[in-house]
Amino acid sequence: MTDVLRRGRVSLAFGFFAQGVAFALLVTRIPAIQDRYGVSDALLPVFLAAVPILAGVGSVVTGRLVRRVRPSRLLRWSQPVVLLALLGVGAGDRMVVLAVALAVFGLAVGALDASMNMLGVSLQRSYGRSIMLGFHAAYSLGGILGASLAWAGAHWDLALWVSYLPVVAVLVPAALVGSRWYVDGAGRGGEPGVEGAPKGEGVGVGFKVLLPLCLVMTFAYIGDSTVSNWSAKYLQDVLGSSEQLATVPYNVYMVTTLVGRAVGDFGVRRFGAVAVVRGGAVVAAGGFAVVAGAPGAWVGMLGFMLLGLGLCVLVPQTFAAAGRLAAERDGRPGASDAAVARLNVFNYVGFLIGSPLVGALGDAWSYRGAMLVPMVLVLVTVVYARSFETQPDRYGGGHERPRTADVGRGSNGL
Repeated sequence: MTDVLRRGRVSLAFGFFAQGVAFALLVTRIPAIQDRYGVSDALLPVFLAAVPILAGVGSVVTGRLVRRVRPSRLLRWSQPVVLLALLGVGAGDRMVVLAVALAVFGLAVGALDASMNMLGVSLQRSYGRSIMLGFHAAYSLGGILGASLAWAGAHWDLALWVSYLPVVAVLVPAALVGSRWYVDGAGRGGEPGVEGAPKGEGVGVGFKVLLPLCLVMTFAYIGDSTVSNWSAKYLQDVLGSSEQLATVPYNVYMVTTLVGRAVGDFGVRRFGAVAVVRGGAVVAAGGFAVVAGAPGAWVGMLGFMLLGLGLCVLVPQTFAAAGRLAAERDGRPGASDAAVARLNVFNYVGFLIGSPLVGALGDAWSYRGAMLVPMVLVLVTVVYARSFETQPDRYGGGHERPRTADVGRGSNGL
């Protein structure tokens, strides 16, 4: 029956990969989208803010739906919707089409992010060891591929729909086929549940219990959005790089994020989640300090490299900790899913806060000084690192519990 777990793990990793590709294709072509639809600079922030806000709504709705519907079913159908909405963004020609496509994209992304992390957390409990960072590594790999495809589309001056159509045509059927092997739900003892098993009403732990993890998630995404939105401008305007060189920091950040997540699970197994989270927070804070004090562009890129290595471990471990904490405190089927959906909302909160915060501080004070604010926020994670401690199961060397032998059935009835 371990083949069921392996297939579930591979198929879910592909789901993370596909989501990374789709999101990167959207955010890296924002200037082209703006030009296609004639969106003014004043109106663009409204469109950009609407996506994470609606994604938060989608995550909340998903937290309620999983009481009756398996997360695998929500993931199975939300992923194609995300990809088709992306194609809609590229194929439309009127502002109303863009608004509808982005609204659908945002709502579906919220459901997708929540449900795929639910499945990742439940699979980790079934494995009895850390595997969440590997899923997020697949997301990072997809983001690198999506950004590369977006660069090619911009370089060859391709219409948006021409860039998006081949990707959607490949990923939609592949995601639907892969979804047949999703492994669903972890109940008491970490065993994947059977499709159709009751989820229960009123499942979950209180917000007060999850608050430290919600703060960590918010601070991590404030740091991430700072890099994605301000790295190019910072290198060019503050550190005096060329326009071409200014495009490099985000790629460096994404590559080091991939590397950190690819090896991060081994670190969790060897040293435990608390040590890895603390180490990641310290490295990320050091990265912001290097960026803030950099005398030139190449030192600044070293700082962004450190940011990728440090921030990359925080989000996957926060999802894993929330699911584990809910299972320990509640124990009923669905408690972990409800906690993950609630925590996922703070992904979008951090994204919404990060970019405007750094921009406002940069304009009012200095961009070097603005980089110190996410540095301090990330360091706060060290204070909350105890929330990542595993009890009674410890995902680390000498503390792993045995892999679950009876894994039940996958979502396709295997």
